Amino acid sequence: MGRTFYVNGEFVAEQNAKISVLDRGFLFADAVYEVSTVLKGKLIDNKAHLRRLARSLAELSMAPPYADDEILAAQMKLLEMNEIDEGLLYLQVSRGVADRDFAYPANAKSSLVMFTQEKSLLDSPMAKQGMHIISIPDQRWKRRDIKTVGLLAPSMGKQAAVDAGVHDAWMVEDGLVTEGTSNNAYIVTHDKKIQTRHLGHEILSGITRTAVLKFAKAAGYTVVEEPFTIEAARKASEAFITSASSFVMPVVNIDGVSLGDGNPGPVSLELRQIYIETALQHQDL
Repeated sequence: MGRTFYVNGEFVAEQNAKISVLDRGFLFADAVYEVSTVLKGKLIDNKAHLRRLARSLAELSMAPPYADDEILAAQMKLLEMNEIDEGLLYLQVSRGVADRDFAYPANAKSSLVMFTQEKSLLDSPMAKQGMHIISIPDQRWKRRDIKTVGLLAPSMGKQAAVDAGVHDAWMVEDGLVTEGTSNNAYIVTHDKKIQTRHLGHEILSGITRTAVLKFAKAAGYTVVEEPFTIEAARKASEAFITSASSFVMPVVNIDGVSLGDGNPGPVSLELRQIYIETALQHQDL
């Protein structure tokens, strides 16, 4: 049995999950998306994902496809139908179908598609060994705070990492780290301060980022929201990333330079444990 997908109000088999070739998400990447974590069959911090979805839609003057409670009901039914216990739920909204024209179509009907992916998140070998990353130029557009499906540049970055035999890439603009290909980036200074870029048009306001910074402050860490250079990252005590699919993931090597003793550091491991324990106890973080 294949997965059940959700397409514009209908639950359909994977082979029948189709959209029009005139959908603007297909033609122009005129679409936004969210990825929510599923643990023990429950969506984690999903209300925050829906709030960010609403912001992305508003920034692009795109009409919401349904009310939040209707979307949530469809999400829960999709989890039930696919019997997913641990993994991810992907949600995408496009401006909908219209004849090809760069200008937004008048009275467009937004399209909503969703699907699930089973994935082992809690027991991650990567968390035990840590990530190796490279630095690359940031070639994306200037509104990275909007979570659009225009992901070719990050995909090229991820492939550059694969070609280099490492796990991911951090993007650098004007000498400063912005973020990873699909995650927010952090360093831990030698005096145990956690540093990450401030919010703005340059990076996405990560849902996991918000939760982890809150947990870090509650645990007594000083959080510094300022950009850092890749050189500073290579000299840091620790580094890590956050995302919905990786929670907190230690980074142990940047551009061939090992951080600390080359093993996941205590700060990143502590924050990962705090995040997981909290997520398992409370759906809304």
